[in-house]
Amino acid sequence: MTGVASEVISTNFTVLKILIVNKFFYPRGGDCVVAMSTRRLLMERGHDVRVFAMHHPENIELPDETGYAKEVNFAGGIKAKLAGVRRILGLGDIRRSVAEVLDDFRPDVVHLHNVHSYLSPWIGEEAARRGIRVVWTLHDYKLLCPSYSCRRPDGSVCEECLHGDFQVIRYKCMKGSSAQSLLADVEARYWNRKRLAAMTDVFIAPSHFMRNKMLEGGFPQLKVRTLHNFIDPRKSELLAEASHNAREDYFCYVGRLSEEKGVETLLKAATDAGVRLKVAGGGPLTSQLTSRYASNPDIEFLGHLDATGVVNLLSRAKASVVPSEWYENNPLSVIESLCAGTPVIGAAIGGIPELISEQDGVLFTPGNAEELSGILNAFDKRHPFNHKSISERAVRKFSRDGHYDSLMEIYHGKDRE
Repeated sequence: MTGVASEVISTNFTVLKILIVNKFFYPRGGDCVVAMSTRRLLMERGHDVRVFAMHHPENIELPDETGYAKEVNFAGGIKAKLAGVRRILGLGDIRRSVAEVLDDFRPDVVHLHNVHSYLSPWIGEEAARRGIRVVWTLHDYKLLCPSYSCRRPDGSVCEECLHGDFQVIRYKCMKGSSAQSLLADVEARYWNRKRLAAMTDVFIAPSHFMRNKMLEGGFPQLKVRTLHNFIDPRKSELLAEASHNAREDYFCYVGRLSEEKGVETLLKAATDAGVRLKVAGGGPLTSQLTSRYASNPDIEFLGHLDATGVVNLLSRAKASVVPSEWYENNPLSVIESLCAGTPVIGAAIGGIPELISEQDGVLFTPGNAEELSGILNAFDKRHPFNHKSISERAVRKFSRDGHYDSLMEIYHGKDRE
């Protein structure tokens, strides 16, 4: 390992210079939230941390942004689209930007998060060429599925690309577009699995489900480590404190209003069951769903909520519902609900089942509104959940201390699955 500083911190791990890499650096989605929380955790423990992202007007302000990659816009004209294609292939200005940040910062570890398209896996390959340790946290299925989600445009779960037999063009998996699907196919073949595995020392899979899919896709077993996401300590404290709140007569959903999240299945089930439901979040289905269910007084759309709003909503609910209809990885919505002491009614898909036990919630068949309606209707007749115990178990399991220790083992090459 190159350039490791001599100072040692309290956990007996050497202080490191760590480059956190994510294509955006504002709370745009789960990948950004995890990358931002990881940066904060590492800095609090005394490490020298720098961020590399793409310039974007919504990025949080950091001194690092002077060295970010130039913004690309795939929705622009021909010139912008060509620049985007070059970025996907790791050509052009991205190479200069990568060289500059690696030359200037000289990191011990490059920790990749979501880098395809708007940045490029080139940064991992160049770091590996220089002898820098490369760690990659997986937030979606991009390394296995050219369109990220293992889901076809018709909504069906699909694993045809899992073994490298790419069907993204055939099904127009990228937003129903032949052109975008062709580009995704080219990207997957250019940055093939053998190439990605060669540049990466450890892939961090936040769920056992994702790790197993990576192994099915041919990635080396010794290079894929399961490490659950953690809750930001400030939010963890808020959630744990709020777990004592009195429960009210409603269920809740917190997340994106999009097709793969199964929100419409939940709305149908809640309507059929005649229960109160509070929905927090926004997305492409916002207008359609608010209009369709406007006449139901028991369904309330709250829009986007800040951290305090989410904590209050979760901590007073009878249960939160996570009705996803795609391979969720390690959803923060489940983790945050459990930390608030709130049981989760979750779809049995992806990494959701490994987060929920009989003590913490209920599972149902994804997409089955009738089954979900029955669970909602009979929820009060179940043996009451112990909200305090749910919170205590979750706060321990998803603590930043445990995550930090495991992360340090990975950074130092001492990890073993």
